[in-house]
Amino acid sequence: MNENYYIYIMASTCRGTLYVGVTSDLIKRVYEHRNGLVDGFTDKYDVCMLAYYEVAGDSGAAIMREKQIKKWNRAWKIKLIEKLNPGWTDLYDSLLD
Repeated sequence: MNENYYIYIMASTCRGTLYVGVTSDLIKRVYEHRNGLVDGFTDKYDVCMLAYYEVAGDSGAAIMREKQIKKWNRAWKIKLIEKLNPGWTDLYDSLLD
């Protein structure tokens, strides 16, 4: 079975606090963040908007990409988001369509 993995960036608001994560079930994970079901950073800083995501074919590639993005400075992360999501639209609803 071929399972996709997702690298995602959550934001509190447009250009607000950012969180980078990885998951095999993007809809479920974003739902958890949005509804305060994940204790820790995202809950503490109300990081509940899906600003960016990309797909990786395997867990190793996804984890490596997540670590790469986490090392980036804030400006690079914002540039990555704005390249594909210039209006900072919450992408969660588009996942449900």
